[in-house]
Amino acid sequence: MFVRKKLNKSGSVSIQIIDKKNGCYKVVQTLGSSKEIHEIRRLFLQGRQIVHAVAPGQQWLFPVKSDAELAVENFVSGLSNAQIRVIGPELVFGTLFDRIGFNAIPEELFRHITIARLVYPASKVKTVDYLYRYRGLRMSDESVYRFMDKISGRYKEAVENAAYAHTKSRLGGIAVVFYDMTSLYFESEDEDDLRRIGFSKDGKFENPQILLGLLVGRQGLPIGYDIFEGNKFEGHTLIPVLKKMGARYGFEKPVVVADAALLSRDNLENLGKEGYCFIIGARIKNESEQVKADMLKQAAGLKNGDSFELKKPDGTRLVVIYSDKRARKDAANRDKGVRKLLKQIRSGRLTKQNINRRGYNKFLAITGNAAVSLDEGKITEDAQWDGLKGYVTNTRFSAKEIADNYVQLWQIERAFRISKTDLRIRPVHHYLRRRIEAHICIAFAAYAIYKELEGLLKKGGIEMSAKRAGELTQTMYELEYSLPDSGERKRQLLRMDEEQQSIYNITRK
Repeated sequence: MFVRKKLNKSGSVSIQIIDKKNGCYKVVQTLGSSKEIHEIRRLFLQGRQIVHAVAPGQQWLFPVKSDAELAVENFVSGLSNAQIRVIGPELVFGTLFDRIGFNAIPEELFRHITIARLVYPASKVKTVDYLYRYRGLRMSDESVYRFMDKISGRYKEAVENAAYAHTKSRLGGIAVVFYDMTSLYFESEDEDDLRRIGFSKDGKFENPQILLGLLVGRQGLPIGYDIFEGNKFEGHTLIPVLKKMGARYGFEKPVVVADAALLSRDNLENLGKEGYCFIIGARIKNESEQVKADMLKQAAGLKNGDSFELKKPDGTRLVVIYSDKRARKDAANRDKGVRKLLKQIRSGRLTKQNINRRGYNKFLAITGNAAVSLDEGKITEDAQWDGLKGYVTNTRFSAKEIADNYVQLWQIERAFRISKTDLRIRPVHHYLRRRIEAHICIAFAAYAIYKELEGLLKKGGIEMSAKRAGELTQTMYELEYSLPDSGERKRQLLRMDEEQQSIYNITRK
């Protein structure tokens, strides 16, 4: 027997129990008829219960299902893939997007592209795939590129303003800033006014590149950025970025912390003339022989955390601090380099013709036409500097304050690692300047969101990386369905696991 729905001439639907014998169909019972969807469904479920009923004294091979069970089965069997979608990226990253203030950008597509960079950091073609699979939006590659053409001219400043205001709020003001540069290469051989071949920090010396200058506050929170020609000396980018950001935001001139690569006499002189206080990493081994002799004399017998300083002719201070941890690291790195050199010498692969003077090759001595050996004297001389780190500054900070500020510079180095690995900012596949600028702008906004999530995880005591949290958002789902009587469409967030729930909760505080 089975249950049948029969459409009547009046428009109502009858629910009948049908029995089939010898090829003939017989109506066993008509349970009723109705035009109402909920009543038709009730009668149908009643009919299924009758069909599955068990006669007294008989044992049915299958368990009899309740109305509730049949209702659940009927609901689930009607679900389609289109009704279940990934909602986690929007729940987590979308919330932080709004909190930082990026929702000031009137174009909804900027939101989607930025979140896609966090969840699915690939080409813009892959972004189109993300928009369809995660957001249900059908969009062509060309429409995304057309939108990118508008970002740099219309929205870059708004993005930076939102990031700066949020960073200032988080830190309670900006008294110290950290600056560094990196290179971003292109999978192309063609140069133009912006894309130039220069010193590549990725080792891609044959590829044209651009330079990205990033300014952040404590904890690596973003303030602003700018891009420069790929062959520009990075030391010439610091002051233009500082003046540009200062003019835009109107903040007092902060203390600037930067790496030794930006150390040049002209650079420091110009920083002082512009009224900036600075802490710059020093290359103490590049000082004059007299200064080096003075440093080694004062460094003798220093204990962990001890320091001394030398006055420089330009009025700045050269502060040198000794660290046991750095001494162990310096010794370990040198030992590793020496072992590598010995291995190359013994294998015969290190010859006079292929030696340069970079890195630990400075420990090599070359005699005659081809005799290569280690210079033990140079190794011993180098060991005298183990544990010493120098800083050039025009501040009145103590040695500890200088070290505490400078150590924060690793945050900007980490920012570049996040951008290059997690957000895959390079290689850059665009060629038009406006699209290159749009690509960097999107990555900057994504980085700001990444850092906000990272901060919330730390504040909430959740031992999880922001990258891992981002991965977990990709399995947070939402179900969309319609009520049977009213036809009202409803959405239901599906239950999360413990880790996902913790991520969701911290973004709601």
